[in-house]
Amino acid sequence: MDQTGAFLTETLPRLREAEVALHNGDVGPRLAMWSHGDPVTLFGGVMGGSGWAEIEPIFHRLGASFSDCQSYEHEVIAAGANDGLAYTVAFEHTTASINGGQPMEYVLRVTTVFRREDGEWKVVHRHADPLGSPPAADLLQQLVASPEAAQQGT
Repeated sequence: MDQTGAFLTETLPRLREAEVALHNGDVGPRLAMWSHGDPVTLFGGVMGGSGWAEIEPIFHRLGASFSDCQSYEHEVIAAGANDGLAYTVAFEHTTASINGGQPMEYVLRVTTVFRREDGEWKVVHRHADPLGSPPAADLLQQLVASPEAAQQGT
């Protein structure tokens, strides 16, 4: 198996587990999947940061916002890996509740960069944006709203 195939075989199951857990309100697997050392960056669909001190609180907020993950698919479009760096370009198809509302489906375009640390692939950069429609962007804006406002539709 080539380096890219080995990377995908090792990493995609962990990535899927971390994203499903996050969308069920459990931030732990995502925290474990990410590097805590700089440089590390997040250009999220709604929130972003640079450095672990900025990124970790965002992940906790996301975990507190998501629940009831009904489906998650990581559709890899392209990937590559060498000895120390790897990447995926993918569509993430997710159906989950945000701030306690009804489960809704959305799709993100996601580029993820990984660095090998102590023999394990860790995420060091993620760039995501909503794909295709204003409703997807509106849905993700609920993440920055308070749970009370989101439930009232404001």
